[in-house]
Amino acid sequence: MSYQRIDRISEEVRREVDAIVREQLHDPRVKGTFSMTRADVTRDLRYAKIYVSILEEADREPMMAALKSAAGFVRHELGKRMIIRYAPEIIFVADHNIEYGVHIAALLREVETHDEHE
Repeated sequence: MSYQRIDRISEEVRREVDAIVREQLHDPRVKGTFSMTRADVTRDLRYAKIYVSILEEADREPMMAALKSAAGFVRHELGKRMIIRYAPEIIFVADHNIEYGVHIAALLREVETHDEHE
């Protein structure tokens, strides 16, 4: 199977899982600002790692627990929405890239203001 096909399927899985979580998952722990940043689907289409970026740190742990407990529901709904042989098992993973980027930007601003004072 070509990498382009896996990339297309991964992106479609990411979009559909994001829509399912936002529209159909009514868990009160799923709140705040979050984004499904990336999906990595294995070549055999059995597993899909969904990377989730959650802006508010206080919401991160409860929301990840809610997503992990709803993984079966999300997989079932994904199977109904997509035309693929198997709906992949969903594995939610916290994505800290945005948090890391904000930290680096703050460090750069700090260095910049330090240089201006000298």
